[in-house]
Amino acid sequence: MKLRPFILVHSLLFLLIANFSSQPWPSIMLTIGQIVYIPIVLQLISKQQGWLNRMYYYFAIPAYSAVAFLQWTDQTSWDGWVAAIYFLFTIMVAIYGVSRFLQRGFVHLEEFSIDLGLIYLAMGGAWFLAYEAGWNTGFSAILTWLTAIHFHYSAFLLPIFIGFLGRQAKSTAYRWISSLLLVSPLIVAIGITFARWIELLSVLLYIIGIGGLIFLAFQCAFQNLWQKLLVRISFLSLAVTISFSLLYAYGNLSHLFIVNIDFMLRFHGLLNCVVFALCGVVGWSLHVPSQKPSRSAFPISQIRGGLVIGENLMEIIKNDRNGPSYWGLVDDMRVYGVDKQTLSPMIIDFYERTIDYRLFAKINWSSWFKPLAALYRIWSKCMQQINLPIHHREIEMTGDIWRIRKDLDGRTAPRAWLRKIDDEIVFVALYSEHRTNERNYMNIALPLPWSAMIGILDVKPLGSGLQLTSKRDQQQSDAGIYLTWKRYVFKLPLEECFHIEEVQTGELRAKHKMWIFGLPFLKIDYKIKQK
Repeated sequence: MKLRPFILVHSLLFLLIANFSSQPWPSIMLTIGQIVYIPIVLQLISKQQGWLNRMYYYFAIPAYSAVAFLQWTDQTSWDGWVAAIYFLFTIMVAIYGVSRFLQRGFVHLEEFSIDLGLIYLAMGGAWFLAYEAGWNTGFSAILTWLTAIHFHYSAFLLPIFIGFLGRQAKSTAYRWISSLLLVSPLIVAIGITFARWIELLSVLLYIIGIGGLIFLAFQCAFQNLWQKLLVRISFLSLAVTISFSLLYAYGNLSHLFIVNIDFMLRFHGLLNCVVFALCGVVGWSLHVPSQKPSRSAFPISQIRGGLVIGENLMEIIKNDRNGPSYWGLVDDMRVYGVDKQTLSPMIIDFYERTIDYRLFAKINWSSWFKPLAALYRIWSKCMQQINLPIHHREIEMTGDIWRIRKDLDGRTAPRAWLRKIDDEIVFVALYSEHRTNERNYMNIALPLPWSAMIGILDVKPLGSGLQLTSKRDQQQSDAGIYLTWKRYVFKLPLEECFHIEEVQTGELRAKHKMWIFGLPFLKIDYKIKQK
């Protein structure tokens, strides 16, 4: 369905519902979101994939009919069942958001923002169902209904508008501002449920995030003048509404009410409904920024693990070939554009003849991550994969490199590097390489239960040393850490950097650092000596 007729149909449907509504006027604020804003925004997101067109008749039309029925009738014993039809529709939208994420992962923050908006809508559907069914949520009926509105506007429309803005012009500041706004809806819900001071804190976070969002909107170049005006007005209206939210949250905490619920309904609600949502939907409808490609089609190992990785996987490899058949992790370091005249000969020799070296390691978990590392250690000992000790004493890692059949793995010249501490398997990493856009990457797979973690590392000379990193230096780089499961390959919020250099004759030192969501959680110091 084309966009303009689609907007016309839903606008007329809303006018028909509103004209014959038997419910109090504030309920219209939620209805216009359900009947007009949500369908149009879904169409803007999914028109390239065609998802909404395929699912429209099965879930959307019954959902809109259910909303119309609830508006046209007085309260009945069937209201909960009717609202459940709309809730099912929001569940399908959330599943669509999850499927978008699984096809891409954390590659583009602006797309994740859109995914999260789609997922949050199911929470709005759940609160709408609770209100219509008359369930005891621990709150008054009006607060239950206001929470439903919150998840339809602040938690659904706002993240999607943030995602559209990120598609148009993404900067370094965008990452922090959008992350702050994406977690705020959940903090608001937690605050309303558990503590008023958390609610007040969430509003303060909203204020900081919205201020940054308005700044980005005024820095962004839009497609045309009307879109620029409408989108900026939409975001500016949030600065007004969030100010009154702050006064309301402060009143809940201090019991000095400057604004009450009635005022919030009349002023805050109408401003969000008419200015923020309407201007935003119309503005982005004028031009939807294109979605960036999700990832390059780099080769991925086809080997997956079971509950036990180490011994079972090595048994398969050993039975397939007798004895180690590769000397090193790489046959020739020149495939990575390495200049053998400038790079330390010992580093080159380590990668090309790895089995001729002894490897000593000191593992250092970040203090904040140690409780999680201790819990993971229980599982990793049984799994025999990424099985690192908690202590930071120096230990020696031993192991061999084994050939893997290409038809078993699917990549170029694959090989398995088995590492042990004493007799305990700690790593089984499957090494290969691939080339994208005239650039070679180290392609490493770590089999996991019925899945695999893929590390795509960019290899860069750094003086006389070498750096291998998953951090991207350009948008179209393959570098990153991914998880592959069935047909899905999505980027994880993990980064790693491995820096190796020769410190003295016959000895290399290396530092391996890892981050999750930008926070450092693991550092491994290696001492590498020739046997």
